[in-house]
Amino acid sequence: MRPTIRRPTRYAILLPALLLGALAALDPSAAQAQDRRDEQFYYPGSFNWRFLALYPEAARLFNAFDYGHAILYERLLTRPGAAQAALAGDYRYLTQDLLVRPPRFAIAEEAVMPAYAKAAWQAKQMFDWAHVLHRQIYDVYADDRLSMPAKDSLIERLTDYYLSRREYAFTDVPKSMDLMDAQPFSQVFRRTEPKFNGLIWAYHWLQVGLYEPMIAAANSRPEAKAGIGAAVARFWEMVHTERYPAVMPMTSAVAPEFSRRHPRAAVIFDNLHMMHDIISDVLASPEVPLSRKREVIYQQLAEFRSPASHAISLEEWRGMAAHMGGLAAMGGPATGLLAPAAPADTAPAVGHQHEMMPGMDMPGMDMGAPRPDTVAVPPAAHHE
Repeated sequence: MRPTIRRPTRYAILLPALLLGALAALDPSAAQAQDRRDEQFYYPGSFNWRFLALYPEAARLFNAFDYGHAILYERLLTRPGAAQAALAGDYRYLTQDLLVRPPRFAIAEEAVMPAYAKAAWQAKQMFDWAHVLHRQIYDVYADDRLSMPAKDSLIERLTDYYLSRREYAFTDVPKSMDLMDAQPFSQVFRRTEPKFNGLIWAYHWLQVGLYEPMIAAANSRPEAKAGIGAAVARFWEMVHTERYPAVMPMTSAVAPEFSRRHPRAAVIFDNLHMMHDIISDVLASPEVPLSRKREVIYQQLAEFRSPASHAISLEEWRGMAAHMGGLAAMGGPATGLLAPAAPADTAPAVGHQHEMMPGMDMPGMDMGAPRPDTVAVPPAAHHE
């Protein structure tokens, strides 16, 4: 005997919508807090994940970077006025443990920052979507089966694909630095947490800087490996000495050849990194009450999706680095870090000019699982 399959009535189908409508009527803010949970996957191609396969010493660092951003936002949101001690412990954990043994796979950031993801889902999605563009461009450069003209063409197609998702794409029009530095909440985080802020800027230096040695190497895998290794070693020098960039690294300065070839993508990444700083400031600022942090963050996201608001010209964008202190203030160049090869009769028998990051092939930390005390319980006042 075949089981009876009951089809949902039209009332059962309409009931959730009716309930949501009633909830909105009673509390308009509840409806406003409902964010779409839509996803879009990578632009398809055989080049995908080539960077991770060939250069894991750099690629896996980005998984740790994602964790660092996530735990920062969660701390600032859930521990207003008391985040300093927690962030000091997180800084030690990141620089002495997680970055040394980074996750093998991308982390689910909403598991690390549940309160922040709930409060600002659109911000999380915009960052994720820009990070997809970042990583796919690394994959294109890592694919030595492609000629450089083919790589340039593919990167422009990837940028078109990225921009087609308008609700989550940062504009490719450069923005005034006033958005980051001249708002009432601006610069709070870098003043109160200079080391953590410096670490974030070092992340951004490496993220854009890695394009340069890959372009310089063309399709020579050994040269790319050496150049990437040198840039990673420079990142580690910043961490170990805590001599971080003094200002936000600009893609136009740190990755000049990439910026010349692909100005749209370079502008997108600068806008992304500016927005990272802005969110840190909004969350850290006592000028923005907890009840308005989502609202202010979403206002800033709208600014960075708009091609008109606070726009500057490409010429102004290219000259911005000079007004900010120049490349040296941004961490220095990402190429030219390897010493010239010594003559064969004088070359040392062992050793390298730059060491690769330690612990890359060590087991553990596969998914970047947070420590038991890492994820703070969101305050009751923030539940929606």
